[in-house]
Amino acid sequence: MSICPFQEQDAQAVQDLFVLVNRQLAPPSARDAFEAYIARSLTEEMGRITAYYGERGGGFWIARRAGQIVGMFGLERTAQSSGHAMELRRMYVDPSARRGGIASSMLRFAEAESQRAGASRLELSTSELQPAALELYRRAGYRLMREEVAEQASNKTVGGGIRRYYFEKQL
Repeated sequence: MSICPFQEQDAQAVQDLFVLVNRQLAPPSARDAFEAYIARSLTEEMGRITAYYGERGGGFWIARRAGQIVGMFGLERTAQSSGHAMELRRMYVDPSARRGGIASSMLRFAEAESQRAGASRLELSTSELQPAALELYRRAGYRLMREEVAEQASNKTVGGGIRRYYFEKQL
């Protein structure tokens, strides 16, 4: 497996993985909310990855195995940190490639990339719908900063009363 910067020719595969994972995460009672979240995220972020992450002082990477995209993640500077922290975004692994260490490898890469960018802290959030991600971050030394129930939708959260967990790690 290799991790490399996103290229525009990866756009469709990245968008397809984003849609696949989010549709799998959607509880039956929240399918409409997830479809609205997917559409908004494709318009505001995932359909313009290079511009979106460039505007935020970050970047986007993909993980490839045997020529196929099996994972992805983005990094952006946090607004409130004056550049001392990065936020991990959109870390997804293709469901057919899970349990093979891809997420752990991407997380280590993201930490190293954040340090190279001058950040001393990496922040991230995930939801109650992703117990494997919660376990990964805890095992990797991330400290839970807060929990909240997301009522409002954005390109960062579905909203709809889903519990979100916010973590950080000093690098």
